[in-house]
Order: sequence, then C-alpha cells, then structure tokens
Amino acid sequence: MAHTPFDSRGMGRTVWRRMMEDVNWLLKKWGFPILMLLIAVIAGVLCCGKQHTEEQKAAEEVWEPPVEIKDSETITEEESDTETSIDSAYWFIPQASDCLISDEEKQHLQSIALAAAESVSGIYKDVEIVDESSYFSGISEFTSEQRKMVVEELGKSGLVSVEEDTNMQNHEEVENFYADYQNGQDSMVTIFDVQRDGLIGVITFIYREDKLQTYYIGIKWRKGGIPEIQGTSISNVTEIKLTEKGYFIYAYEYVITHASLRQYWRIEPLPEDCRKLTQEYISGLSYVNYNVLVTNWDRSNVEDILMPCMYEDIYRIYTGENLKTENWKIPAEEYERIMTTYFPVSVEQLREHCGYDKDSNSYEYEMIYASPYPPFGEVVDYTENADGTLTLIVDGVWPDYNSDLAFRNTVVVQPFEDGTFRYLSNSIEQIELELPPIAKSQQR
Repeated sequence: MAHTPFDSRGMGRTVWRRMMEDVNWLLKKWGFPILMLLIAVIAGVLCCGKQHTEEQKAAEEVWEPPVEIKDSETITEEESDTETSIDSAYWFIPQASDCLISDEEKQHLQSIALAAAESVSGIYKDVEIVDESSYFSGISEFTSEQRKMVVEELGKSGLVSVEEDTNMQNHEEVENFYADYQNGQDSMVTIFDVQRDGLIGVITFIYREDKLQTYYIGIKWRKGGIPEIQGTSISNVTEIKLTEKGYFIYAYEYVITHASLRQYWRIEPLPEDCRKLTQEYISGLSYVNYNVLVTNWDRSNVEDILMPCMYEDIYRIYTGENLKTENWKIPAEEYERIMTTYFPVSVEQLREHCGYDKDSNSYEYEMIYASPYPPFGEVVDYTENADGTLTLIVDGVWPDYNSDLAFRNTVVVQPFEDGTFRYLSNSIEQIELELPPIAKSQQR
C-alpha cells in the first residue's frame, strides 16, 4: 500500500491526500472566489451531516474498537516537536528524540534512494510537472501502469518495492527482518513504496537496542525525470506484526490527528487472478456504509440490503465515474436499470425501500459519508460454477485494528456478456473482529 509517515494506505490510498491536491490546484487557478465557495460548501456539508451523525450515534456508541495500540499517543500538528530540517516537507511530523542510526548511515541511505530513483528516471522523463509543492510529487498524472513499471524495475535491482495494486518485489527481505526482530537481533530493511502520484517513499525499518524506528526519505521529481529528496523523517515504531496471511502491519508511537492507527503492506503475493477478481467485484463495495457485505442474504431476503445510499457505489461500479445529480434527484429509469442489473430485485422492491418519489418519478440521492480507514475485502479463493456463476471467498482486512482476517465472506456473482454482473448472495462469518456498526443497526 502506498504510504508515508503521515498517512495510511499511506495516505497514498486515501481520499485526504487526493482532496488536498485538488484543493491546492483550485486555489492556484481561481484564488479567492473558489476559497469562498469551498467555505460555503463545507458549511453546507457540515449542516447536512449533523443529522446523519446523530442518527448513527446510537449504533456507533455501542461499538468499541477491538484493538488498542499500547504506548501510543494521538497528537495534532500543532503539538509536534520536530527536529526535522526546515527544508523538509515533513516538518509537522513528530520526530524521534534519539535516532538509532548515524549521520553516515543516513547519508548512505539517501545515496541509495537517489541512485534507485535515477535507475527508473526514464519512466518519469516525459511526465508533466504541474506543481512544485513540497508535499506531493508535482506530477499531473501517474498511471497504474507506470507505477507497476517502477516497482518491477526496482525489483529487478534487488530492491524491496511495492505499490498498492502490485505484489511486493523481494518481499523475503521483509520476512528476514521480522525474523531478526523476533529473535532480538539487530536488523534493517528498506522498502521503496511507489505512491499514486509518482512520489517514491523510501522507508527503512531499523531494529537496534530493542527499539524500532523508521527512517523515511521522500523522492519527488523535477522536469525531465530528475529525482530529488523531498525531505526525511525519523519516527519511533511501537509495534510490528507479520500475519500468517502475509500482511506487515505496524504502528507509530505518535498518531497524527485524523491519520490511521496503523500502516500496512501485503508482503505475500496475492495471486493475479484473485487480485483481478477483487478489483472487478469487491473493491467498489463498503463494509461500513450499507449492509451488502455484512448481512447474510440471497434472493429470498434481498430486501434486507436495500438502502438508498448504496446506489452511489453501485453507480460507480457500473460507470467508473462518480455520481452527479440534479437537485439531489436520480431519474427512476436510470436508478432501476442499474440496480436491477446488479441485484436480484424488482422495481417494486426498489420503490418501496430506496426512497422513490412518485411525483417526480425519481429517487432521492442519499450521500455516503466517508469513513476513515474502513475494512476492505480481497478475494483469496474462488470457484467457477457449472451455471456460469462465481463463488468468491473474500477476506475482510482491517489494518487499523491489526487484522487481515476480520471477517470472511462468501459472495456469489453472475457475470454477463456485456461486462456487467449481478450480486446473487452474500454470507459472512466473524473471524477476528466484530462486524462494523452498520451490521448491528440492521439486525432484526
């Protein structure tokens, strides 16, 4: 997963970083007028969200996080006491008071990072640099194919490399580091994390004197594919865990407000067919916003999963685009065509349960309120059935709560020749963690 010391999934995979990039671009282009517009929009969202928050409060209050991080603190940027250079982009990240590696070792790691970046500079040579901000890569667009190429090239050089949609290269080095850690033996390992925007995060894990730290080097790009060090950071790590499935999960001593509790990578390779099935059928669904994945259902009780807000994700699965509405209304023809394609439901059932308005012949748009760092599903096994359907075995991964097998789903889907498909049923089993609050709120 793409991550930096201050975000999770790093925040490379998070909406927060992408949102900040969009805001930065808008402010540069339109200045003060767009700023005032943003303020107005935010105020409106807060007002609209207040009622939703109150409605969800009862369910959320009875749900307790299954796991807490020992000896960790949550801090705000204002509370950060850092020794990071003023030239670093990571001035707001709390730094370890005692560094486990020498200045000479830091310089050596920086040299390795730059040399590795230069070895893949050809992939960056023709990218468009549109922003000289210190916080991000400045690249206009960096495709998944380009990220994969970088990971593979770094891997060929013997380096540990990864990005969110590609298996980690040379993952054995991480396993060796973890074995040394368990045996109380000093060790180091460096991981090259290619993030969505093309920035390369170079994270070195250090275990010395019975202590854990990371030394982070951010590599951004100048025009012509010239790499440069964006900044460095040294942070204490309170815990690391390598799961039986092969997830490397770790937690920093200090957790910045609104950041994830834990960071992670999948170390062991996920079979390519499972990765493809995950992207096609599972990645677009949520465990926390509606109950498609957290309720046992099939055609006989499909009404139990019908919730107005689920349409937003189903629309995105169908079109590959974000939903846009006029006056918060969705035409009934469009709504019903898409929903009856993806679920074994009738128009009558949709109109009864999903907010149909007869006067306007439309459905009211119900916004999904994003949940930070929710669990996500990955296909770990599957069966091609004789009737053309697929039975997917899906593990719910929830790194924030230190689990790569929080729950296990069995999802049956029916692919169609036009590329669409239909969810036919779901069953779920709690394994390591309790189901999210949405499941409890829907229990009868």
